[in-house]
Amino acid sequence: MDSEKLLEEVKGILKKDMDNEGKLKQICKLLKDRVKHYDWVGFYLVKKGRLVLGPYVGEPTEHTDIGFGEGICGQAADREETFRVQDVTKEDNYLSCSVEVKSELVVPIFKDGEVVGELDIDSHEESPFTDEDERLIEDICEEVAELL
Repeated sequence: MDSEKLLEEVKGILKKDMDNEGKLKQICKLLKDRVKHYDWVGFYLVKKGRLVLGPYVGEPTEHTDIGFGEGICGQAADREETFRVQDVTKEDNYLSCSVEVKSELVVPIFKDGEVVGELDIDSHEESPFTDEDERLIEDICEEVAELL
C-alpha cells in the first residue's frame, strides 16, 4: 500500500466537480479497490446526535443508524478517538455486520472540534490493520472534514 499516493488520489477526488456524496463514494471505492484487506469501506455522518450511514462500498449492512457509544463505531464517536480492533470477537458490544468481518478500523472526522462523521473499514482478515493504515485513514478524515 502506497499511503502517500492514496492520500494524493483522495485529495484529487475532493477537488472534483461533483456533489459531496459522490466524492465520498469515490473515496470508499478507491480504498476498497486499492487496499487488499479493506473489504467494506463506508462513511457514517452525524445527524441529530446519531451516526447515520452515508456512502459506502461493500455488502449492505443493517446498521444504518447508530447511537454514540453503541458498537465500535459508536464508541469511536463517543470517545472521539480512533478504534483499531484486530479481532472483533473480543469486543463485548461489537455490532456484527457480517460473519465474515474479523477486524475493524474506525476513525472519527472532526470539524471545529466536534465529531461530524467517521470512516469505518471492515476486514475479513484478523489483525490486518497497521500504524500505516491508521495514519492514512486519519489523514483522509482530516481532508474529508472540509466537505462536512
